[in-house]
Amino acid sequence: MKKIKCGSFIIFLIMLVLLTPSCASTTNTVRYNTSDRKVDKSYSVIRFNSDSQKDTLSNIAQTQDTAANSISDLESDTDDIPPNEKSFDISTLMNKLKSKDERLTSYQITLRDKMLMEIIKYLDTPYKYGGNTSNGIDCSAFTQKIYSKTFSITLLRSAHEQYTEGEPIDEINDLKFGDLVFFNTRRGIKPGHVGIYIGDHLFAHASLSNGVIVSSIDDSYYEKRFMGGRRIKNTFSTNTITKKY
Repeated sequence: MKKIKCGSFIIFLIMLVLLTPSCASTTNTVRYNTSDRKVDKSYSVIRFNSDSQKDTLSNIAQTQDTAANSISDLESDTDDIPPNEKSFDISTLMNKLKSKDERLTSYQITLRDKMLMEIIKYLDTPYKYGGNTSNGIDCSAFTQKIYSKTFSITLLRSAHEQYTEGEPIDEINDLKFGDLVFFNTRRGIKPGHVGIYIGDHLFAHASLSNGVIVSSIDDSYYEKRFMGGRRIKNTFSTNTITKKY
C-alpha cells in the first residue's frame, strides 16, 4: 500500500510539474497574444490616423497650390492688349455724341453723360487683379463700378458671371451705348474680358497692360475675339435710348 501510495504521489507530483508550466505558458501566451493584438490594433489606428493626417495635409497643400495656380492663371493667362494699341480720346467722342443729340431727351443725355463722366474718372487707373478702387481695378470691377454709379445696378463680379446677365447682343453693329461687351482673351475662362460700349465703335475697359482706356472694337484683335454683348435691363440701353451710335 505504501509503495502504491508513494507511486501515486510521485505520479501526482510529475503531473503537477508538467501541468503547471503548461498552464503558465498557456496563460502567458494568451496574455502575450492579447497584448499583441491590442498593440497591433493600437498601432493600426495610429498608423491610419497618421496616413489620414498626411492625406489631409497633402490635400490642403494641393488645394492651396491649385488656388495659387488659378490666381496666377487669371493674372497671366490673358492678352487683352493688341500690339501698338491706340488709346482714344473720350472728349472727342463726347463732341461727336453731342452732334447726334437731336433725338434724345435731356434726361437721356444727362444719363449718358453721367456714365461717360464716371468712365473719365477711372481713365488711366492701373490694372490690378481683384482690385476695385481708383488705386487699381480689374475689368469686371470696372464695369461693376460704372453700372453702380450710373444706374445703381449691381452687376455680378466676374466677366464670366456678367456674361449671363441681360439680353444677348450677337453682332457688333447691333450694340448700343452702355452695352457690356465681352471678349475671348483667356484659354481657361470664357469670356475672359469685359468692357462698356460707348458708341462710335469704341469701348471703355480696364486693360491688363494700360489700365483703364478707351479702345476700338474694330481693331482686328478685338474683332476676332468678340463674343457678344449684353444689354442690361433698367438702363437707358433698354428703356430710353433706342438710337445706335
